[in-house]
Amino acid sequence: MSEKIKYELEFVIQSSPQLLYQYISTPSGLSEWFSDNVNSRGELFTFIWDDSEEEAKLLSKKSGERIKFRWIDDDDGTDYFFEMRIQVDEITKDVSLMVTDFSDDDEMEESKMLWENMISNLKHVLGSA
Repeated sequence: MSEKIKYELEFVIQSSPQLLYQYISTPSGLSEWFSDNVNSRGELFTFIWDDSEEEAKLLSKKSGERIKFRWIDDDDGTDYFFEMRIQVDEITKDVSLMVTDFSDDDEMEESKMLWENMISNLKHVLGSA
């Protein structure tokens, strides 16, 4: 199995960091833009799309700042994860959402496009489009 490659994307979002954090860290917030529905039991989050569901383990979170998950099917001793981190520019006060994820080399463009589409949904929900 080939090594996945880590990548990071930055999206400027017109939103308060507090509001944005609710949308990236709670099942109800995530179900508005990330997947059709999200359930959580403790550290286990179930993301549901039309006819499939994926489970992710909550690895860490820092209130108002970041959240990190690992897909359960990737939980084979690797360090793969996906993280959403809120960054506020000290001078301009611009709010950015930093996304860190991993992808196979041949799926990199597709993975980035998927995040761009999902963040576009998030911006729409936030009225930040």
